[in-house]
Amino acid sequence: MQKVENTYVYGKNPVYEILLKNPKRVNKIYFQNGIFFDNRLKRINDLAFQNRIQVQYLNLQKFNDYFEEKPNFQGVVASVSPVEYLELSDFLEKNSKDYKRLVILDSVEDPHNLGAIIRTTAAAGFDAVMVSNHRAAAVTALVEKISSGAVNHIPIIKTTSLSASIDILKKHDFWVIATQMEAKDNYYEIDYTNMNFALVMGSEGKGISKTILNKADFTVKLESNFESLNVSAAAAVIIYEAKRQIEIKQKPKSL
Repeated sequence: MQKVENTYVYGKNPVYEILLKNPKRVNKIYFQNGIFFDNRLKRINDLAFQNRIQVQYLNLQKFNDYFEEKPNFQGVVASVSPVEYLELSDFLEKNSKDYKRLVILDSVEDPHNLGAIIRTTAAAGFDAVMVSNHRAAAVTALVEKISSGAVNHIPIIKTTSLSASIDILKKHDFWVIATQMEAKDNYYEIDYTNMNFALVMGSEGKGISKTILNKADFTVKLESNFESLNVSAAAAVIIYEAKRQIEIKQKPKSL
């Protein structure tokens, strides 16, 4: 496992998700003193008690002093251990599904896009997200919050070389699908149901590098509106098209 520096997780949903999915990461919970305890905050408090995690109450001024970033913390912050990245070899070894699906991000630098893509990929039931070690956003507290805690529900694979990792995937019978405005095929014309596949999304400004594009088995476009969508929105469109096709294929035929 590889680790990235990450000290705090902010907000009700991210804190709840990490307590629910991976409580061993949580060192301490901070509540804003005097805040109304809705059902989610009550559940966070209960989970902290069940897992014997220390809880501390701070007034608003101390909250602001402690957490200089001043995000929308919604009255709760968790002090956590670093997020663990999964090695590609471990992913290939442990995942035993009939077909595996992952999203590869080529130099996506905006943490909001990274968090949104992780959230969408996890929600759609994909198996992993792969990110680059260079010129790309890392999984920080902000990304964890944007993902609503989804980083605790899907493996994040970090690699020093996307190109080499794609070569490994192809040796393990993965098909590589890259997004490109000039592609001939629309995203919905690909059959996502009968193969292992890796969907590659490019950076906000430059798209997918030529090196990675040259490794693609398919390139797809989002028709004429591709330019108007940012990378997280474009990824969501394709991910849910793949999910739609897979669900139709798996649906039992009526007699």
